[in-house]
Amino acid sequence: MKKHIRVVGAVILDKDDKVLCAQRPEGKNLALKWEFPGGKIEDGESASEALIRELDEEMGCRIDVKDKIITTTYEYDFGVVELTTYYSEVISGEIKLYEHVDMKWLKREDIHTLDWAPADIPAIELIASGKKA
Repeated sequence: MKKHIRVVGAVILDKDDKVLCAQRPEGKNLALKWEFPGGKIEDGESASEALIRELDEEMGCRIDVKDKIITTTYEYDFGVVELTTYYSEVISGEIKLYEHVDMKWLKREDIHTLDWAPADIPAIELIASGKKA
């Protein structure tokens, strides 16, 4: 039986309603795929707590977690990922790339043009339309 991994992703919008897209590093699972920044939920942690912690660790910024977008499940060769995405807002700090190799701010309707990690793809259509599941 494959490992079940619960993760969260932050869909951060700037003042122009552009979406933050982050590229995974080489040498890790899903190398160079694009994703919404975030990470694993640790034992005893809520989804919001995990997302706040992960964005602090990965990008050096503090966020406010807003509305849930969608929860999706995708089976990779390394395990089954359950990803929940949330609209989030940067409330302090400046975004830095501690874990990712690149980032882009794209219009909602253009985010589908990147090579996304499969678990993130179901959220793309909802985000592009401004909807939630």
